[in-house]
Amino acid sequence: MVQTPLKKLTFEEFLEQYPDGGIYELINGEIIAVEPSRAHKNVARFLMLGFNDEIRRLGLEYIADKDIIIRTFTDAGQEQGRKPDVSVVSGSQWNSNVLAYGALIEPIQLAVEVTSTNWDDNYVDKLDEYHRLGIPEYWIVDYLAIASRADLGNPKLPTVFVYQLVDGQYQVQKFTGNDRILSTTLPELAVTVKEVVAASQIQKL
Repeated sequence: MVQTPLKKLTFEEFLEQYPDGGIYELINGEIIAVEPSRAHKNVARFLMLGFNDEIRRLGLEYIADKDIIIRTFTDAGQEQGRKPDVSVVSGSQWNSNVLAYGALIEPIQLAVEVTSTNWDDNYVDKLDEYHRLGIPEYWIVDYLAIASRADLGNPKLPTVFVYQLVDGQYQVQKFTGNDRILSTTLPELAVTVKEVVAASQIQKL
């Protein structure tokens, strides 16, 4: 029996068929569930609330959200639908069409990915796609120190990598322990890696 290959979905079809409930991405033309752990969600929520507090404190023209889907492309031109754990977008970009759903096709200002067991997606695929899209700032939050020693060093420590787009190329800074995480998007943000790791265990209500 010959099986007919499933038709790969476009980004538009992905949005039309997006399931109710849960978190999904469009990966290689298929809708894939990417449900994170509670600790993972705690870290993402801690950062989103911290970003929102800083945006409000300084009156910045940004919006931080955890439910924004963005269209990216692979090096082969395949459309992907990514949903960063935390997104920061300019207010003008977000409000240009307030009746639209959460999907964006333009580069957002800042994308944050919190690592899970599929950590190589963040370090390889999403890094490439976010760079290709032109996202100015990208964080990889490896609070479990789950990546390889080639990425984290030896011994492996919880680490936040911040990629900044400079002259079309990503330049990366690595932060651990009591290091304050430096961001060009939120230059006065006062958050350390140690605080991010602690947030994974205890989330204030």
